[in-house]
Amino acid sequence: MGENLTRRIIREHLVSGNMAPGEEISLKIDQTLTQDATGTMAYLEFESMGVERVRTELSVSYIDHSCLQVGFKNADDHRFLQTVAAKYGILCSRPGNGICHQVHMERFGVPGKTLLGSDSHTPHNGALGMLAMGAGGLDIALAMGGQPFRVKMPKVVNVRLTGKLKPYVASKDIILELLRRFTVKGGVGKVFEYSGPGVETLTVPQRATICNMGAELGLTTSVFPSDEQTRHFLKAQGREECYKELKTGGDYAYDEVVEIDLSQLEPLVAQPHMPDRVVPVAQLEDLKVDQVWIGSCTNGNYHDIVQAAKILKGKHVSPNVSFSMSIASRQIMHMLSEEGWLNDIIDAGCRILELTCGPCGGAGQSPCSGAVSVRTNNRNFEGRSGTKDAKVYLVSPETAAMTALKGTLATAKEASELLADYQEPERYHIDDSMILAPAADGSCVEVIKGPNIKGLPEFHALPDTVQGEVLIKLEDNISTDHIIPALPEIVTFRSNIPAISEYVFSGIDSDFVKRCKEKQGGFVLAGKNYGQGSSREHAALAPKYLGIKAVIAVSFARIHSQNLANFGIMPLEFKEASDYERIDQGDQLEISGLDQALDMHRVILKNLSKKESYELVHHLSDYQIRSIKAGSVLRLAAERASNEKE
Repeated sequence: MGENLTRRIIREHLVSGNMAPGEEISLKIDQTLTQDATGTMAYLEFESMGVERVRTELSVSYIDHSCLQVGFKNADDHRFLQTVAAKYGILCSRPGNGICHQVHMERFGVPGKTLLGSDSHTPHNGALGMLAMGAGGLDIALAMGGQPFRVKMPKVVNVRLTGKLKPYVASKDIILELLRRFTVKGGVGKVFEYSGPGVETLTVPQRATICNMGAELGLTTSVFPSDEQTRHFLKAQGREECYKELKTGGDYAYDEVVEIDLSQLEPLVAQPHMPDRVVPVAQLEDLKVDQVWIGSCTNGNYHDIVQAAKILKGKHVSPNVSFSMSIASRQIMHMLSEEGWLNDIIDAGCRILELTCGPCGGAGQSPCSGAVSVRTNNRNFEGRSGTKDAKVYLVSPETAAMTALKGTLATAKEASELLADYQEPERYHIDDSMILAPAADGSCVEVIKGPNIKGLPEFHALPDTVQGEVLIKLEDNISTDHIIPALPEIVTFRSNIPAISEYVFSGIDSDFVKRCKEKQGGFVLAGKNYGQGSSREHAALAPKYLGIKAVIAVSFARIHSQNLANFGIMPLEFKEASDYERIDQGDQLEISGLDQALDMHRVILKNLSKKESYELVHHLSDYQIRSIKAGSVLRLAAERASNEKE
C-alpha cells in the first residue's frame, strides 16, 4: 500500500530524522502564524536571535485575542506587533480583521504546505490539506529564523467517514463523538487523517471545525484531503491557483483505522469541565440555560453563522438567556450584512461582539455566578469563561441557536427543513485592506515598545545536581489555563514575565508564588496529561522565572512538554505511575548526576524527606537535552546565528 498524505507531506519537508513513530524528526516550515497573546513574546525571542528578515515563505502576525483596550497595555502591544512585522518581513492582520485560524484559511492556506502557529488550534488549516501544527512562540521564532521544527514522528490514524449528517447534526458533533471515544489524552502522538465518502459531503469550513477541535484530543494535527470541496473553497476565495489534489483513504497505509457513520450521529454536548465529557443532547434537554454564545475560531465561520441565522430568523431569544455572537472574520461579517442574515440575528435579540476570540478565554461575556453557559467554542475548563463557578457546555451552532430560543438545552431537529438546503458561496467577499504588508527595507523601521514590554529573563545552564521542595502537587489534566489563567487582566502581561509570573497557579493555590520565592524555586508534581490546552509558552516561562527546576508528572501534553524543554525546565515522568502517590507537597527532592542521567534517559529522584528513591524517564530528544543543559533553546539558537555570521 502507498504512503498516506500525512507521511507524504512530512517526507517532502523532512530535514532530518527517521520517520518511525516516536522518533524525533525536523521539518522545513513554509508558513507561520502568531496571535497577539503569544506573538509578542515570540517576536521578542525572534529579535534576540539577530536574524534580519524572516526566512519562511510566509509569516503572518494576527491581532485577534486581546483586543479589549482598557488601559495602555494591549494597545502598546498591538503597536509593537505592527512595527516589528513591518521591520522583519511579516504580514500584519490588524485588530478587527478576524480570528487568525479563519483568516489564514481564507487568505493564505495552501494544500500540501506546512504551517506552524503559536496557537494550539493552528490545525484548523488541516481542512485545506495542510500539515498545520501548534507550538510555543519560541518554536515559531526559530522557524521564522529558518530553523526546522522538531517534533516526534506521529502515528497516522485513518478516520474513515461514511454516510451523511442529518440536517440538524453538525460537524461539531463529529469531533465531539471522537472526544467521547478517545478522551482528551487519546490523540497524543497521533495525526488523524480523514477519508471516505462522508468526507465528500463536508465543506471546508465544516472540516475546519473538526481539525480545530482535534487539538482537544491532544493530536499533533488533523488532515483532510484536498479535493473538489477544497477547489471550490479556494476558487470562491479567488485563490484557485493554490489548489492541488491530495488524496487520502483506503489505498494508503495507516497505523490505525476508525470508522464513523455520519448518518448515525445525533447532536452531542460536552459537559463541564472537560471537552471529552460528551453525552447526547437528548439526555440533558431539560437543562435550564442562562447564557448562549455562538462563535470562536471553531464555529464562527460562514456556514455555521448562516445555519444559526436560519433558526433564529423571525423568532426571539428566551428572556432568561443572555445571547451573543462572535463572527470569525470581517469577510464573513460583510457577507452576513450584505445578505441580510446579520439583521435576522440582531432582530432575534443577539448581541454582536467584536471579531475576536473574546469569550473563549474569558475576555468578555463572562457568565453570571453559577450560570449554565452553552457555547460553540472548543474548551470548557473550569474558570476559563472568567466565572469560576460557571458551568460551560460545548455544542454545535445549530444546537446553540435553538437553545437560545427555548431557554433550555435543545436540538435543532424541528428546524431540519430550514437547514437542509445550505450551499457554499460561489464567491466570498475579498478585501485584504486590513492586512498590512511589511516594509520593503526593514532597516528604516523603528520597533516601538511600550513600558509593559520587558526583556526576556536570563537563562542559566543546568547544574549537575538540583535540589528543592515539592511546591505543589496537582491532579490529572492540568491545563495551561490552570498554570497561567487566560483572563484579560493577566494576559495583558504577556510581554512582562516578572509580572505574569505572579499569577502562576493563582486559581489553584494562591500561596504558590510566595512559596516559590521563599524556597528559591523547586519542583512541580502532577498526574496525567499535564499542560493540556493552549500553546501559551508563558505557562513554562513564568515557572522558569520562579525557579522551577523540573515538572515531574505521570504524563505530559505534547506542546507544553516541548515548551518546558525549550526554556530549560525538565519534563520528567515516573517510570512507575504509582510512585506519584508516594510523594507529598513539601517533600525535599534531589536529582544528581544530571549531565549523564539525561543522556541515558534514566533519572533517579531521591526523596530526602522519606528516604526513598524513584526512577524517572523522559522522552526528550538529543536536541532538547542540549537545550535543557544550556538553560534554553534560545542560547543554542544564538550560538547558531553567531556561527552563521562568522
